[in-house]
Amino acid sequence: MQRTGEGVLPSMPQAAPRVQGRLLTLTLSEKRLMIHVRELVKSYPDLKKGSFTALDRVSFDARPGEIYGLLGPNGAGKTTALRILSTVLAPTEGTVTVNGFDVQKQPGKVRRSIGFVSTNTAVYDRMTAWEIVEYFGRLHGMSKQVLTERMEFLFERFQMNDIRDVLGSKMSTGMQQKVSIARALIHDPPVLIFDEATSGLDVLVAREVLRTVASLRETGKCIIFSSHIMREVERLCDRVAIMYRGKILDEGPTEELGEKHGEKDVEELFFRLISMHELQLQRRSLDASEGTH
Repeated sequence: MQRTGEGVLPSMPQAAPRVQGRLLTLTLSEKRLMIHVRELVKSYPDLKKGSFTALDRVSFDARPGEIYGLLGPNGAGKTTALRILSTVLAPTEGTVTVNGFDVQKQPGKVRRSIGFVSTNTAVYDRMTAWEIVEYFGRLHGMSKQVLTERMEFLFERFQMNDIRDVLGSKMSTGMQQKVSIARALIHDPPVLIFDEATSGLDVLVAREVLRTVASLRETGKCIIFSSHIMREVERLCDRVAIMYRGKILDEGPTEELGEKHGEKDVEELFFRLISMHELQLQRRSLDASEGTH
């Protein structure tokens, strides 16, 4: 175990390898893939159209020590993609692996590899903060000693000791979000998913959530962070995928995307890509209508 200014950290990433006595720092491209998504499709039956495609050939990768952002408006397909990653939904087509495990063939191992946080993550009204986190640790099969040590660390790390005995029904929104993060981290998963985790939170609570996400990257976690708030993604993420209507319009570091499309501002870049996509759709629709005449 290592000691930091904020307490004892039970789990840290492995030390970087050495080559002939010198430290070798791995770049993101050299680290093994923690999340691998290829040609992901999710379709639903639609009485009017026959089918509705929520995800259309989505592909992306994420690695340890990286925050990968999914940026898009509501309805872009972000939550659908993350539900497939967490085995809540089954894909229509495509391949998804998390920590080397296939979401369809090895769902149990995938679930043990992830922690999921969103603003919709509910807490139990009749359980205290301590009981809620303990309950999820027991669901993950943690031994009593390991669970207690991990809980003590998390409650100290997130300054939750003063709410140990507070019932879920009495918690503020900020308290509930702290408990949600702690229970997602209790089994020390290598992958963390934050789905619109700051949506609806006040400024102070949202800021604390973002600081927490940034600190978790430093422990080597692979983090998927979805949001429709552009400034959050710009400040926090190492790489970002811009999603719209079930597609990834482009992805990469925000600076590189800005240079590629001639837009330094993330908001302008976002609207530029969407406008270009809508124009392409209009041209295809026009060509299709002309072809029928």
